[in-house]
Amino acid sequence: MIGIRFLCGFLAACLAAVALSCAPAEKRANVKMPVAAATTERPSETLTPVLEQELPNVKGKTFTSAIVDFPPDAVAVPHRHGDAFLYAYVLDGTMRSQLEGEPVRTFNEGEHWVEEPGVHHVLTENTSKTEPAKLLVIFISNTGDELKTPDR
Repeated sequence: MIGIRFLCGFLAACLAAVALSCAPAEKRANVKMPVAAATTERPSETLTPVLEQELPNVKGKTFTSAIVDFPPDAVAVPHRHGDAFLYAYVLDGTMRSQLEGEPVRTFNEGEHWVEEPGVHHVLTENTSKTEPAKLLVIFISNTGDELKTPDR
């Protein structure tokens, strides 16, 4: 399936390049090739921290809240959150999530999940191809630690 999607995208890009190269020079300068024809990658999420506060009664720990926006059809790269404890609440849309060793679960607006420290988050995606989704994520992490470490 991925091979067919790649081949279709490649063929569309080649046809656009051929058509563009046949156009007169003055018209080529103003033609823009659509991004969708050149790539088959799905969009990714955007994490925007809202509040970061060291916990006054727990030395070495920081509370961070963030809004995570998922455009339509977006998927996050598999990742970990280090030693952080995480709470995720679906503000808008429907999300699909899977932690390593657990089944895939779907979360609708108003639902939530938690992630224990060190867990491998293998799937996080917006289930809609047309509507965005949004999460409120709360991290309790070691002060100074990265909030997300993508797989390499």
